Amino acid sequence: MDDNGTSNNALKNKWMLPLSVFFKDARLVFKMDSLAKELLGIAFPSALAVAADPIASLIDTAFIGHLGPVELAAAGVSIALFNQASRITIFPLVSITTSFVAEEDTINKINIRAAEKQFNDSIKTKSIEIMPGDHLLQDIEAGESKLNTEEKNGTLKNETKNGDDTNSNTSKSSIVTSNRNKSESKPIRKKMHIASASTALLFGTFLGLIQTATLIFATKPLLGAMGLKYDSPMLIPAVKYLRLRAIGAPAVLLSLAMQGIFRGFKDTTTPLYVIVSGYALNVAMDPLLIFYFKLGIKGAAISHVLSQYIMAFFLLLILMRKVDLLPPSMKDLQIFRFLKNGGLLLARVIAVTFCVTLSASLAARLGPIPMAAFQTCLQVWMTSSLLADGLAVAIQAILACSFAEKDYNKVTAAATRVLQMSFVLGVGLSFVVGGGLFFGAGVFSKNVDVIHLIRLGIPFVAATQPINSLAFVFDGVNYGASDFAYSAYSLVMVSLASVTSLFFLYKSKGFIGIWIALTIYMSLRMIAGIWRMGTGTGPWRFLRGHSMS
Repeated sequence: MDDNGTSNNALKNKWMLPLSVFFKDARLVFKMDSLAKELLGIAFPSALAVAADPIASLIDTAFIGHLGPVELAAAGVSIALFNQASRITIFPLVSITTSFVAEEDTINKINIRAAEKQFNDSIKTKSIEIMPGDHLLQDIEAGESKLNTEEKNGTLKNETKNGDDTNSNTSKSSIVTSNRNKSESKPIRKKMHIASASTALLFGTFLGLIQTATLIFATKPLLGAMGLKYDSPMLIPAVKYLRLRAIGAPAVLLSLAMQGIFRGFKDTTTPLYVIVSGYALNVAMDPLLIFYFKLGIKGAAISHVLSQYIMAFFLLLILMRKVDLLPPSMKDLQIFRFLKNGGLLLARVIAVTFCVTLSASLAARLGPIPMAAFQTCLQVWMTSSLLADGLAVAIQAILACSFAEKDYNKVTAAATRVLQMSFVLGVGLSFVVGGGLFFGAGVFSKNVDVIHLIRLGIPFVAATQPINSLAFVFDGVNYGASDFAYSAYSLVMVSLASVTSLFFLYKSKGFIGIWIALTIYMSLRMIAGIWRMGTGTGPWRFLRGHSMS
C-alpha cells in the first residue's frame, strides 16, 4: 500500500501544473510589506536611471536642432547606429552581470556567516577547556565581578605577591578578560572579491574597445548601410559626430557593466545619483561647446563623451571601496561562463531587434505618413515599458539571491508579487497611454492623416500595456533564475512565428496588420514566461511540490 501510495503521489506530482501560483496572495498586491518595499526600493531608482538616458538624448537633440536640419538628421542617424551597436553588447553583459554578482555576493555572505559562527563556537569551546572542574561557571562569574569592581574603583593594578591564592586569582581574572576579548572580537572583514564583477569589467573594456575601433574605421560603410550615400549633405557631419561618439564606447560599456554590478548588490540608488549628475553635466556642457566655443555638432559629441567618462570614473571609485576588483589569478575569472550565457542572450537580442526593426521597415514601405504615425506609436509603446523594466531589474536581483540561498518560499512570493504588480501597472498604463495619445496626438504632428492613423493604433498601443509589462518582467524572472537558455531559445521561436505573421498581416491589413503582428509578438513573449513557470519546469520544478501542499 505504501509503494502504491508513493507511486500515485509521484504520478500526481508529475502531471499537476502549478498554474495557480500566479494568483497566490493576490490580495496582497497593494500591501506595503517588507517584500513590496524591497521590490520598489530597487525598481524605482532603476526606472529613473533608465529614463535618464533618453531624456538627456532628447535635450541633446534639441540643442543640435538649432544648428540646422542637416546637422539634426546627421546626428539622428549616427545616434541610432551607435545605440544599435551598443545594444547588441550591452544587454547581454548587464543582464548576466546582475545575476552572477547577486548569486556570488549571496554565497559569500553565507560563507562569512558560517565562518563567524564557527569562530564564535571555537572560542566558546576553548574557554570551557581552559578551566576544567565542577565550579567553572562560578569561577568565571567571580572573576568578572572582581574585574568590574576594580575597574569602577580605579584600583586595577599589576600586583605581584607571593602566595598561591593571589596567583590563582590573577590567573582567573586574566583568563576571563582574555576570553571576553576573544568572544567579542570577530574576523576582520576585508573588501569583497567578486569574480563576476572583475570579469564584467574586463568584458566591458574589451567590447568597448572593439566597438570604438569598428565605428571609427568603418564609419562610412556603416552610415552607408543606414542610407547615407556618398553625395548626401548629412554624410560629413554624421562622420564627425559618430567618430567622436565612438571614443566614448568603452566608458559607456564600463558604466553599464558597473550598473549591473550594483544591481547585483540590490543597490540601484548609487548608480542613479552618478547617472543623473553625469547627464546634468552633459546638458550643461552642450550650449558651451556647441555655441560658445563654436564646435557645432562636434561639441555635442564631445560633451556626451566627457560625461560618460566622468560617470564611469566615479562609479569605479565607489565600486573600488566595496569590491577588490583585481582577481587573485586569471583562473578566478568566469570568462567561459560569461561567454556561454552572453552568447545565448546575444541571440535573444538579435531576435528582438530584428522583429521590431522589420516592423519599422515595413511601415516605412507604406509611405511617409504611415511611417510617421507608426514611429510615434512605437516610441510611446516602448517608452511606457521603462517602469516595467525597473520591476524586471528588481526581481532579477532578488531571485538570484533567493535561489542562491535556496529560499524557495521567498522565490515564489517575490516572483508572484512582482508579476501581479506588473499586471496592475500595465492596466494603469493602458488608461494613461490611451487617453494621452487620443487627446495629445496633435502634439506629435499637425497632419490630419498622421493623427488619424495614430488614433487607429491607440487600441493596440494601449491594450497591450498589461501584456508588455508581464512580458518584460518575465524576462527579469528568467534572468533571476539564471534560465538564460530558455529565455534565448523561446524568444528565437517567438520571433520566427512573429515575423511570419508580420509579413502575412502587412500584406493583407497594412498599418493595422503591423500592429496586430506586434500584439501577437508580445503575447507570445508573455505566454513563453507563463509556460515556463506555470508548468513547473527548469528552475521552477520545486513549484510542483508546493502545488501539492
